[in-house]
Amino acid sequence: MSGEAILAYADTLEEELVAIRRDLHRHPELLYDVHRTAAKVAGLLEEWGLEVRRGVGRHFGMGVVGILRGRAEGRTVLLRADMDALPIQEENDAAYKSRHEGVMHACGHDAHTAMLLGAAKALSRFREELRGTVKFVFQPAEEGARPVPEDGRLLSGGRDMIEDGILEGVDAGYAFHVWPELPIGTVGVHRQYAMAASYHFTVQFHGVTGHHSTPHQAVDAIVMAAQFIGEIKVAMSTELDPMEPAVLSYGTLRAGSAHNAIADHAVLTGTFRAFDKETILRIVHALEHRAGAVAASFGGRSDVRLREGTPLRNDPRAVRQVQAAGAKVFGEANTLLLDAPSLAGEDFAWYLERIPGAFVFIGAGNAERGIVHPVHHPRFDVDERVLAYGAKLHIQLARQALEEDWTN
Repeated sequence: MSGEAILAYADTLEEELVAIRRDLHRHPELLYDVHRTAAKVAGLLEEWGLEVRRGVGRHFGMGVVGILRGRAEGRTVLLRADMDALPIQEENDAAYKSRHEGVMHACGHDAHTAMLLGAAKALSRFREELRGTVKFVFQPAEEGARPVPEDGRLLSGGRDMIEDGILEGVDAGYAFHVWPELPIGTVGVHRQYAMAASYHFTVQFHGVTGHHSTPHQAVDAIVMAAQFIGEIKVAMSTELDPMEPAVLSYGTLRAGSAHNAIADHAVLTGTFRAFDKETILRIVHALEHRAGAVAASFGGRSDVRLREGTPLRNDPRAVRQVQAAGAKVFGEANTLLLDAPSLAGEDFAWYLERIPGAFVFIGAGNAERGIVHPVHHPRFDVDERVLAYGAKLHIQLARQALEEDWTN
């Protein structure tokens, strides 16, 4: 395959990719409710002649997979983009501003989808020179999870699609994230750990309501929640190895229904992040054990629900592939090897528990144009030149991964 020819063709798609990204940005969708986005993605993949699976996901069925088979059999490489947005009110004034109140693409998933579509179109045009198979995976619900109707497990989009078999026969996989902290025209990959295991927790305390004049006849759920909050913060500082990074924060606390009635319920939510498996187990134990102990001490009861996470760890061979591909697309000086991982979480970690691969950060910042706000900010945006860069990096990585012997 002529590497220069296909990369040059990808450059000609920049205007089309910008239009796709802006359309997706105007119409953001949350979690598994990505009906419009998934339909647009599937339609374009079918238009370009790929085999397309719609409704992928064992329980929620909102993923899309495009399969491109080359002229000959060979290895299989997976490329993933996420499609869901965030429940954030956009504060940008761009012409492509979100049209959905309280919802925006504040994490760049619109850009991820557009750049992977660009790679799919370009590779499909050169399929006769391709040896092996490329799976283009478009995933819902990277930003969160929903309970599975059958068993109540909180399941993210990546795990839902994995349970539907998308990793069968895959030799390697890659996913990208636009990153405003890196300037446009640069790319970075971590040597090993890229992101932490991100756990979400919901703790419910159940008490007995009563009038403020007779507190001895009630069980106060607010007091239970307050004591639990302090005890977990103590546990984080006294029960964990101080050499292992970990952080826990509370997000919401909802309790009671009247100012003069003792609350019979309290619901507390939050997240914790860590890398080490033993540290994760200790935090889970602390949440579950201390919630039960606090509730029992007041004569109430508790329930703890967790959305599991896992650390995102790159494969060393895949890191070398990213460095080589980055040097080709961005230049060697603009291809960075990163050391300090982020305590943010990423659903692609579940893929890399099962297949070798890497998670890549693509520079999307531009201080001169005011594109400096971090992900999940209401004024988040990207320098749209990142779309062609991302498409070309997908292409280069796919070509290299199909030539690599991942069995050694």
